[in-house]
Amino acid sequence: MRYLFTLLPLLMANSATAQGWGNVAKKEEETGFSWTAPLWPSFWMAWTPATFVLFCGIFGAIAVIGVLEVFKYRDGIERKGVLGLTTTLGDRLFICLLGTAYIFLAWLGLVGQPVWWPLGISIAWGIFCFRKV
Repeated sequence: MRYLFTLLPLLMANSATAQGWGNVAKKEEETGFSWTAPLWPSFWMAWTPATFVLFCGIFGAIAVIGVLEVFKYRDGIERKGVLGLTTTLGDRLFICLLGTAYIFLAWLGLVGQPVWWPLGISIAWGIFCFRKV
């Protein structure tokens, strides 16, 4: 028992160093918020805050369209717009999202950064799609 009490401080000091207690006084480098840093580094897809917000917005729009189709517009609002297509709310959402992707890709290919202008153009395209298409 006497040997245990003499070895106990040595064992505790050794295990504390092994667990990282030697780095207690060292400050961690604060990186701050980044739109391009992965949310979950070991996940199979690089979910950044920007991609997470984008996909939540897309799925939220699909959910809103679905709720509107079920409760308010049971038969769907079919109309013939300026493109000559007979479309429903879901069709107009799809055309809007497809056009938005092309607007951003064309902007990035031709101009580059910043992407605030194509965001405004895409919002105008979305309003046009839901009003006139």
